[in-house]
Amino acid sequence: MPGPLDVFRPDALAGHVALVTGGGTGICRGIAAAYARFGADVCIVSRKQDVLDATAKEIAAATGRTPLGFAADVRDPDAIGKAIAATRTHFGKLDTIVNGAAGNFLSPAAALSPNGFRTVIDIDLNGTFNTCRGAFEALQQSGNGFILNISATLHYHGTPLQIHASAAKAGVDAVTKNLAVEWGRFGIRVCGIAPGPIGDTEGMRRLAPGDLGPKITAQIPAGRFGAVDEIAAAAVYLRSAAAAYVTGHILVVDGGHCVATPPLGGSSL
Repeated sequence: MPGPLDVFRPDALAGHVALVTGGGTGICRGIAAAYARFGADVCIVSRKQDVLDATAKEIAAATGRTPLGFAADVRDPDAIGKAIAATRTHFGKLDTIVNGAAGNFLSPAAALSPNGFRTVIDIDLNGTFNTCRGAFEALQQSGNGFILNISATLHYHGTPLQIHASAAKAGVDAVTKNLAVEWGRFGIRVCGIAPGPIGDTEGMRRLAPGDLGPKITAQIPAGRFGAVDEIAAAAVYLRSAAAAYVTGHILVVDGGHCVATPPLGGSSL
């Protein structure tokens, strides 16, 4: 049986150049690898150069295309601007942005410090805006610009211990819709992906410790956690010519988790 990425042509993304924030690990590492597999040149961005170097080597070995690894903090507009400039210099252009840099942790709202709340907003929401704004000129000049914002399903209902991330991702969805409206006339599409619980990621190890994992799985109509490749496949589709008329849409990829109302098996906590 083919995997989620096996249905695409090998040249599905040929000619594209993508910058992927959070691309050193997790879901966005999977997206960066998939983009390279299908012909795109990729710059991966995170704060740790050693992580980027290791990921770049792995992607190069798997795909034959060597990503550029650029250490930058998306909270710093100047730093992300340098990453964008380096991508354009290295590959000759930039037409695709994937905003996946994120921070999260479990905390009751009553115990969450203002600094903790601000930090997640700054990484997830402000970092997304900083990268979109910094890349606007390059995307406009490309004539076929595309922004993909990695969101979540937390804010589609009340999620205990996640007020900071929920607020940030609700803002990311608003950015997606507003930029799709404002920047469509410049030839720039803007979409989002809202992943549900994705197995074998650092996020799930942190957010579903102990016996919480099986409780969450019991609430998912598909009966399992998702796979990184399933999110990557959605990201390939949205960047491909097949989605040329899709913009302003947030694609939920969660096995039906957020539409199970009330959640199967009761509360997740």
